[in-house]
Amino acid sequence: MIKTNVAANSPRRTIASYFHVHLVSDSTGETLNAMLKATTAQFAAAKPLEHMYALIRSRPQLDRVIAEIEAAPGLVLYTMVNTDLRRILEARCAELQMPAVSVLDPLLNAFADYLGIEKTGRAGAQHEMNDAYFKRIEAVDYTLAHDDGQMTWDLEAADVVLVGVSRTSKTPTCMYLANRGVKCANVPLIPGADPPAVLTNLRKPLVIGLYGAPERLAQIRSSRLGVMNAEAKAADYSDLESIRQEVLRSKRFFARHQWPTIDVTRRSVEETAAAILTKLSAKRNQT
Repeated sequence: MIKTNVAANSPRRTIASYFHVHLVSDSTGETLNAMLKATTAQFAAAKPLEHMYALIRSRPQLDRVIAEIEAAPGLVLYTMVNTDLRRILEARCAELQMPAVSVLDPLLNAFADYLGIEKTGRAGAQHEMNDAYFKRIEAVDYTLAHDDGQMTWDLEAADVVLVGVSRTSKTPTCMYLANRGVKCANVPLIPGADPPAVLTNLRKPLVIGLYGAPERLAQIRSSRLGVMNAEAKAADYSDLESIRQEVLRSKRFFARHQWPTIDVTRRSVEETAAAILTKLSAKRNQT
């Protein structure tokens, strides 16, 4: 473990630049992984060395996990519903003086108190092959089939339709949303070509316009052309002035149809998707 140099009389404790984090789950570990990323993002100077143990549902499995924890001391985060296995893990961590955190307990307890019912205690319940699972698979299939302006005659079946000029993260955002169970299509705005007529007559889907700063789009497009060795063949594609005109036309198009818009310039795909989900939730609650 590498530590920062902090004076002994400093009011701040010595912190580890690199530290071990053990994620112990009786399911896939996705919840733990997401919570670890969200938490460590607030501590830029600390870099976690992640140890993932998924589908831990028996004593022999847990014993192997504990042996690895002993070999690399650090934080222990866990999501386990089996009370016997939980007690064993908690007791051993206490003996080793390692913090062990059951990350879902506060939420589960709050839900139980508010709803007045007991939790089911089923490991991996969110990953069952139920209606929600098959809805998510259907959303992925739909999104793949309706990427980049394909099958525009079927856009009315979408939950969300993203519209924008090239390199505004339409496809990755659609795929992220699809994995959340949202049927998503995207339509590119191509210079010199009219958008599909069906796009302006949609009733069910939430249509959202995506745009970005021309300078950033020019940079991304130039990099894309470099990878494809096509700089000379598509000079207008990455020309800053041409892109400015594209973005301006797209904004006017969005405004004309009163579609909500999102500036993706400084947003990650996850942040763009979160903004879209918020708008979609508001739309659904109005109907």
